[in-house]
Amino acid sequence: MRTLLAQPFTVEEVAELRHAVARHATGCGLVSPRLDDFVLAVHESVINAVAHAGGSGHVTLWTVDGLLRAETVDRGSGIPRGRLNGHSLPGDSAFDGRGLYLIRRLSDGVMFSTGPQGTRVEITMRLPENRGRRLSPMRRVRVAVTGLGRHPGTFVA
Repeated sequence: MRTLLAQPFTVEEVAELRHAVARHATGCGLVSPRLDDFVLAVHESVINAVAHAGGSGHVTLWTVDGLLRAETVDRGSGIPRGRLNGHSLPGDSAFDGRGLYLIRRLSDGVMFSTGPQGTRVEITMRLPENRGRRLSPMRRVRVAVTGLGRHPGTFVA
């Protein structure tokens, strides 16, 4: 396990945190559209904490076994049972409720732990398979040039 980011946040840090998550996810090999999906899912979990759980929380980002994970924790009163399902897109006239839906749709996996002491959201995204493999070191290659003169040379490796 490699921790990439661990920090508390308030509404003032939301934009900066979104950029940090994007930077770390890019460094782990995520590219669009999966990069955008992961960043938006984490952003939605952060916004939910800010909007519904007292305005603050803590986010941790780490990699383990080819996965990128983000955990958002808040100390709010929990997600109401009727909203926790989040599997259906709320109607056009709904003012909220899209965050949980988006988190589920955009990530490869999500776990919610919620209750009167707060909520923990763990978002998972699989990393591309080639990340984490070490490339073989470059070998020295000796190159000879023949056919100098009026004709272009031929390279032999």
